[in-house]
Amino acid sequence: MSLKKTLLSTLLFSLTLHAGSIGININSEDVEVQGSANLNSTLGMTGSTTYLFDAQYLHTKHANMTTVGISGENSLEAAQGLTLGFGMKAAFADNFFALPFMAKATFILPFDSDVPTTSLKAYFAYAPSVLTFIDGESYSEFRTEADMEVISNIHLFAGYRTIDTNYDHKDYNYNDSFYGGLKLSF
Repeated sequence: MSLKKTLLSTLLFSLTLHAGSIGININSEDVEVQGSANLNSTLGMTGSTTYLFDAQYLHTKHANMTTVGISGENSLEAAQGLTLGFGMKAAFADNFFALPFMAKATFILPFDSDVPTTSLKAYFAYAPSVLTFIDGESYSEFRTEADMEVISNIHLFAGYRTIDTNYDHKDYNYNDSFYGGLKLSF
């Protein structure tokens, strides 16, 4: 097992020891492992803003990408069920490194108590050339997801992602796919 995979596995396992989540999503060609830790509970912070540390490892048939990031999230009082988050992350791939800014939104659908908690999520990250290094020129990522908590703390989800890693010499659509997965929350 390579050092990179060992470090990522250790990181994701350590995330499960604190409040957060760990998940996996797949399709016929890709697998992605993701973990999230709530820094408020880990560091004993209080307040209405939730600070999160996220890590993801995406394995495709062509290449691999690792991302780690930090963000702050807060619910909007004027829009019941809507949470917005903003932050920054680091994206690593072969001969590519970027520091994109990110924005995310989660909307919990207003179903009655007979329907499990269901939410819609959208996520966007972008790094212009000034925040893209090595052979990179720019980075953009868009995701949309539907999530249902089928059993307490166990979520099933389906989504779509597109990741563009534009290099100095070529534009490359790193990933463009639908996926399904399972997430455990702690």
